[in-house]
Amino acid sequence: MKSFEWTIMEELDKDRIPEEVRSVLIEGEEVLAAYRTIRDVALITTRRIILADKEGLRGKKVEIYSIPYRSIDMYSSENAAGLFDFDAEMEFWLRGGAHLKLKILKKVDIRAFDRLISELILK
Repeated sequence: MKSFEWTIMEELDKDRIPEEVRSVLIEGEEVLAAYRTIRDVALITTRRIILADKEGLRGKKVEIYSIPYRSIDMYSSENAAGLFDFDAEMEFWLRGGAHLKLKILKKVDIRAFDRLISELILK
């Protein structure tokens, strides 16, 4: 069983999505939200979640994970609540046994993120 963990730091302007990530979008697929991690990118599109993981010292090699919404069996969200609670979490359990955990820092509205994911998964 593969497990992924990402920390989403802040929203990313859609105009700043790297070309190597933008190039995997299919015809008619729209980017609804884009987020930045330390040096990686996470996209929420009309069809899937795309995670682009830059590897190596220079970040020239990029591994792209594509998670279609239909492959998500269950998900949960936990909001940042207290003064010393700096992040929220969203977890996804995927078909085939994989697990994805997104740590979401306070700069990102977890409830808006949760609502967007819910609309896309539950349609």
